[in-house]
Amino acid sequence: MRENNCIFCKIANGEISSRTLYEDDKFRVILDLGPATKGHALILPKDHYSDLFELPEECAGDVMKLARKMVLKMKEKLGCEGFNLVQNNGDLAGQTVFHFHMHLIPRYRADGQKIGWKPQEVSGEELEEIKNQIVD
Repeated sequence: MRENNCIFCKIANGEISSRTLYEDDKFRVILDLGPATKGHALILPKDHYSDLFELPEECAGDVMKLARKMVLKMKEKLGCEGFNLVQNNGDLAGQTVFHFHMHLIPRYRADGQKIGWKPQEVSGEELEEIKNQIVD
C-alpha cells in the first residue's frame, strides 16, 4: 500500500530517482541527501507506514535484519568505526517525513557529530514507579 503524496513512497518504489545501495521486494536503502556523515543512508519500506506505531511486527524485524546486513557491508567498505541507528516517531521526536524510515549513520573518529541526549537524574523510586506504570 502506497500513499500518493508521500515522497518516500515515490523514492522507495522508484518513481523518484535515488542513489540506491540495496533493493528487494519490500525495501529500498538509499543515501541520504543531507547526510550527517559520509555514507549516511536510509532504509525505506516500499509500503507506506507513517511511523513505528503503524509498522507491522514482521516488517519491524525485517528492518533490523536489513540494518545489520547494511552496516556490516558499510563498515567493511567505508572503514567507519561505529554506527548510529536512528528512527524518529512523531513531530516531537524530530520526525520530518511521515513515512517510516531508519537512518544508518556511519561514525568516524573525527566526524564532528554529536548524536545523543542529556541524561536526567532519576531516583530508584521514580524508576520503580515508571516500571510499574508500564508493566502493570
